[in-house]
Amino acid sequence: KNLNANVDFYSATVYYSLGIPTDLFTPIFAIARCSGWCAHVLEQLEDNRLYRPLSEYIGEPPGKKVIPIDQRP
Repeated sequence: KNLNANVDFYSATVYYSLGIPTDLFTPIFAIARCSGWCAHVLEQLEDNRLYRPLSEYIGEPPGKKVIPIDQRP
């Protein structure tokens, strides 16, 4: 797979180097994001509207083509 590393990849390397147990990585990632999540909630409560109401996907439909059941082998 051609996956790009995000910030969690690098922070996990730092956590590992600091001797933090790997089962604590996910809670630490979540705690680090709590301020952002809270900010989003406060923004939504302040002005309850869609962020991008005019956004419209104009590309090809994602995923596999669906073959109708009666045409399947």
